[in-house]
Amino acid sequence: MEVVSSWILPFLIGFAVAFVAGWLISRRSRAQARTEADSIVSLARREADVITKESRSELELEIREKRSEIEREAKRMEMEIDLRLNEIKSHEESLAALDHELRLREKNIEDEIQDLKENESRLSEMSKNVQRTMANLASMDVEQIKKELREQVKLDSNDELSMLRKELLERSEADVNREANRTLLAAMQRIASKPNSDISAAIVQLPNDDMKGRIIGREGRNIKCFETATGTTLLIDESPQMVLVSSFDPVRREIAKTALERLVKDGRIHPATIEEFVGAARLDVDEIVESAGDAASSRLKISRLHPEIITLLGKLKFRSSYSQNVLEHSIEVGQLCSIFASEMGLDPNVAKRAGLLHDIGKAIDGEYEGSHALVGADFVKARGESEIVANAVAAHHEEVPPESLYAGIVILADTISAVRPGARSESIASYIDRLNSLETLAVSFSGVKSAYAIQAGREVRVVVDPDSVSDDEAKNLSRSLRDRIEDELEYPSSIRITIIREQRFTDTAK
Repeated sequence: MEVVSSWILPFLIGFAVAFVAGWLISRRSRAQARTEADSIVSLARREADVITKESRSELELEIREKRSEIEREAKRMEMEIDLRLNEIKSHEESLAALDHELRLREKNIEDEIQDLKENESRLSEMSKNVQRTMANLASMDVEQIKKELREQVKLDSNDELSMLRKELLERSEADVNREANRTLLAAMQRIASKPNSDISAAIVQLPNDDMKGRIIGREGRNIKCFETATGTTLLIDESPQMVLVSSFDPVRREIAKTALERLVKDGRIHPATIEEFVGAARLDVDEIVESAGDAASSRLKISRLHPEIITLLGKLKFRSSYSQNVLEHSIEVGQLCSIFASEMGLDPNVAKRAGLLHDIGKAIDGEYEGSHALVGADFVKARGESEIVANAVAAHHEEVPPESLYAGIVILADTISAVRPGARSESIASYIDRLNSLETLAVSFSGVKSAYAIQAGREVRVVVDPDSVSDDEAKNLSRSLRDRIEDELEYPSSIRITIIREQRFTDTAK
């Protein structure tokens, strides 16, 4: 028994140890398996998320491609519809033109038939007269026939002589008028007319509206420095991407415009660079002034002009009178004076010299008493010009009596250059024309009830008939109106188009 207990007890202890060891190993294996399972599940979830995101991205890309394809197809269909509409309109216009031409031809044919009927009646009457004359001649002798012929020839000759006398008198008067008109037309056709433009204020375009804040600067230091350096005024309002440079002096305005354009292009806007760019712009404008004065004297082949006179002529390049450039006007007057003097047998050099310098007083700075004609006459006389030229300059507005024919020629040439068609126009006229053009262009579309150009022509509001124009048609109308405005009108900055389609329903509850 003792032997049996001696080996059973170790056996039981070993079995218990082995059981405990196995249980611990099994528990650790279960924990490890659970951990591996959790990691596998997490990995599977991450892979599922990645696959889901990839599928969603591919689906979104496919949707965008389909949308783009649908939009392209819609645009293509719109273009085809517009093309078909244009073709239909062109066909309608062609048919209308053909109908009008057909009516004209019918009218011409009717007129020709009426003329034929009248000619037939006249021929019938003449035939009857000839028959009566032949019958009378048959009953007359030779002497009576000769006497009748003499009387008839005498009457016809008197009528022809009176008509010839009247024609010669009218022709002589017409020849005089024709020769005078020929001289004027030849002179006007030989001068080069240039288009006019409104230059009451200089417009500077900006790349964006943020540049306005940089131009103003902190506490307005940049704009104050710029206005002090240039002697001009900057007008910065709500106009998109533009500022106005205002000044009564056109040379200062040009200097300010040039300097501001260079500052905007450079991007460095602060007081130091403003003074630098304004100084450089002043030198450039002075060079332009001198070059313009030399070019004007060279065009008219005038020599020995005083340098100060040339400088003032160049300043006229930046001055306008009723939208007509004063320098071009002076050159034009000089050319006309030369032509008129040549026709009258006078010295064309003296005439064109007086014509070129007649408005020189408009470029003189400072305070002077009297009109620009009197101030300009004193100025050119003090710079070595002759008494004839000075008197012609002073008398071109008839403020002093003319002392030579050259003064009369300058008056005539100045008047012709100012009143010829397209020479001058008021700024308010161009402004009103712009508003009228916008409104007329808008109401030309079908379905438009009324149109109003507002904000100085920067916006046009179009009211359409809601019964005849749908929302889609209103959208297309805005696009069509935009295209026509861009093609047919000239305007600064941009024009906003607003289409108003409104329906109101009113009832009364009792």
